[in-house]
Amino acid sequence: MKVIAVASQKGGVGKTSTTVNLGCRLAMDGANVLIADLEPQAQAGSALGINLTTESDSVQSLGLALSDALMGVERKPLREVMFDRSELVEEYDGGRLCLLASEEATMTMAQNAFVTMPYTKVPILRRMLIKEFRGEFDYVLVDTPPAVSSLNAVGMAAADYVLSLVNPEYPTVKGAMILKEAVQAVEGLTRGECTPRFLGAFMNRSNPESSWTVEDVNILNLMIGSGLYPYVTDVRRDRRISRAYFDGKPAVLQHPNQSCGKQYTELLQEVLDRMATPEDQWPIAELPGGEEEADA
Repeated sequence: MKVIAVASQKGGVGKTSTTVNLGCRLAMDGANVLIADLEPQAQAGSALGINLTTESDSVQSLGLALSDALMGVERKPLREVMFDRSELVEEYDGGRLCLLASEEATMTMAQNAFVTMPYTKVPILRRMLIKEFRGEFDYVLVDTPPAVSSLNAVGMAAADYVLSLVNPEYPTVKGAMILKEAVQAVEGLTRGECTPRFLGAFMNRSNPESSWTVEDVNILNLMIGSGLYPYVTDVRRDRRISRAYFDGKPAVLQHPNQSCGKQYTELLQEVLDRMATPEDQWPIAELPGGEEEADA
């Protein structure tokens, strides 16, 4: 079981879209996939057609399971609160697709509880996943909130690999740089229990190369120069990706043979390749037309 966290220090860059689309693409290819939603806004669940909206729904929340585990309260096994969404990939003869859903009140409660706990408690999600699901899933993808949240640390500690992303905006590159440093610090902070590997960052909501601005060029240069190992594949701005939230069926499922679906497929292959190879063998993005760095 390989655990991949999608993370960024900045909010609103597209972590949830990335998580659910990569997870669905893996399941479409026959893998058994679990998506864990650590975001209090619960958007990963919405993207997969699950919304915990009533008080009785909260018993199905990953946030409640985390809170109970932290406090030593007897809780249901994660398997009993997990949602099976495999029907979404049935037409592709896919594997298994499951969700550990979030709910705002209980996930916020968990977030607040972690603030008062020592860092030795941060690996708790990793321990739960390994204990309860080892051998059951090929991949677990963790959707994380921004790094200002203690839950981001929980997600990174749970992961074997961490994928970051930027938008074509300067502040998001700085956010990815901070995130990389945070990933590298996890092993020491957990006394070697958690050893996530940073897989680099890709450009999300990018502009077509024919429309690149000076800012686009400088951002890619900054990504290269700061060791973010930018992916060759980027994901372009596409309204179909955001509209998919309303359908509870991610874009890669609705449009597998169109540009947005193909980009997630290509990105996934790069992610898997990086997981299997050392950093010095990773292909990285190049500037279009061999442009040199421009002045801002």
